[in-house]
Amino acid sequence: MKLDVLKIDGSKAGKQVELDPAVFGIEPNDHAIYLDVVQYLANQRHGNAKTKDRSEIAHSTKKLGRQKGGGGARHGSLKANIFVGGGRVFGPVPRFYHNKLNKKVKSLARCSALSYKAQENAITVVEPFAMDAPKTKEFAQILSNIKAGDRKVLFVLPANSDNIFLSSRNLPEAQVITVDEINTYAIMNANSLVLVDGVQDILAERKK
Repeated sequence: MKLDVLKIDGSKAGKQVELDPAVFGIEPNDHAIYLDVVQYLANQRHGNAKTKDRSEIAHSTKKLGRQKGGGGARHGSLKANIFVGGGRVFGPVPRFYHNKLNKKVKSLARCSALSYKAQENAITVVEPFAMDAPKTKEFAQILSNIKAGDRKVLFVLPANSDNIFLSSRNLPEAQVITVDEINTYAIMNANSLVLVDGVQDILAERKK
């Protein structure tokens, strides 16, 4: 599959790139995509619900009364769960939600997601560019020029660029990442994919 490389003003740069069929032209595997997306979302979770049990309560450990003859139950501490301010029994504790996925499955899922975007003609390649300073309006105009500004877009850079990243932060429909950060969830969550020329070669090289 060949695509024209665009300039940031929306015109053609006079160059075409070929997308590697091993990355952008495979038969998509929906189950691999499902597994990778589930893993990604699970790994974003942080267990933060926590209550204190009786061993963690800051209370006096003095015995409340004598062992026998008090006419009631025998209590050895105010930390017991039946007292106000005591510890909670079987309360929630932070949970580790992370799970592992084999590298080959993750690679298959990522290539499947990229192949879906290629089938939908939702991939745009732009020539490398730089921004002198963070300018949200200027970056929004670039997206508009390449006809990617009216929908959720994933903008993939070959290397980190602080000015481009900062320019996109206030645009809720735009996400800028580097090729090292690309993942199945981000690809599937976007309506269109914008690759800076060179990203497709890095993805193809890593597939080998």
